[in-house]
Amino acid sequence: MTASTESNGAAVQPAKTNGGKAEVKILMLHGYTQSGALFRAKTRALEKLLAKALSPLSLTPVLVYPTGPNRLLPQDMPFYSPPSEPAEEDDYQPDTWAWWRKDEGSGEYLYLEKGMEAVAQAIREAGGVDGVCGFSQGGAATGIVAAALEAERAVPEGPAGEWVRKLREANGGRAAKFAVSYSGFWATPESLQFLYKPKISTPSLHYLGSLDTVVEESRSQALIERCESATQVVHPGGHHVPVSKEWVMPLAGFIKQHVYDAAPKAGL
Repeated sequence: MTASTESNGAAVQPAKTNGGKAEVKILMLHGYTQSGALFRAKTRALEKLLAKALSPLSLTPVLVYPTGPNRLLPQDMPFYSPPSEPAEEDDYQPDTWAWWRKDEGSGEYLYLEKGMEAVAQAIREAGGVDGVCGFSQGGAATGIVAAALEAERAVPEGPAGEWVRKLREANGGRAAKFAVSYSGFWATPESLQFLYKPKISTPSLHYLGSLDTVVEESRSQALIERCESATQVVHPGGHHVPVSKEWVMPLAGFIKQHVYDAAPKAGL
C-alpha cells in the first residue's frame, strides 16, 4: 500500500512501512486552483499502481500532499465571470490554492517565498523527501524545488535566498533523487534564473499532453531545455495527470532507475 499525507499547516507524519520495505518519499505539488486533498483524489489510481509496481523491489511510495498557502477567490479563477448579484459570493471561499500568484504587469511571482516556506514545512514534517512531483503550477514548482535543493547551486545572498536555504535545511542538505513534472513550465521571472543557470542537474521526467490547451508546449519545452538530464513522455490527453497503467509505468521505471538501481547493492 501507499502511505499518503496531506498538509495544510498541521503536522502530519508519514506512515511507517511493514515487512522491511524502504520508503520512497515523494512530495506531490498540486496545480493552480487545487489543494493537496484534491490532487490526492485525482491521483489515487496513480498511487495504487505505483505501489504495486514498486512492491517487488521492496519499495513503498509515501506520497506527501501539501496545500499551497495562497488562497484563491472566485475572481482569481481562470474564466471567471462576475455574478449578477455580488452578495452571492461574499461568504464563499472555495478550497482553491496556489504556490504563488503572477503579477500580470511585471511578470514577477508574488508570494513565492510564502509558497516555498510551505513546501519546506511539508518536507520537514515528512522527515525529508526523495523526490518531487507536480502538476501545472506544481510542475513549475517541482523544477524550482529540485533546483533549490542542489547544494552546489549558488544562492542569492540575504532575504532573496532565504527560502532556498530553508528548503535545503528541511531536506537535511540532500538533493532530490528525481523530479517529475506534469504539464509544468519554466518560471520566467529574472529573479529566479539562478535556478536554471547552470541547468537543473536532478534527473527529471516530463509528461506533456498532446491536447493540452492550458500550458502551451513551448512553455513545457522551455523547462525541459533547462534540465541537464531530462526524459520526455507525451500522452494523448489534455491538461491533466494521466493515471492509467500505460502512463504510470514510465514513472515507476524512472523511480526504479534513480532510487533502486542507483542505490548500493547492500541496501538503500
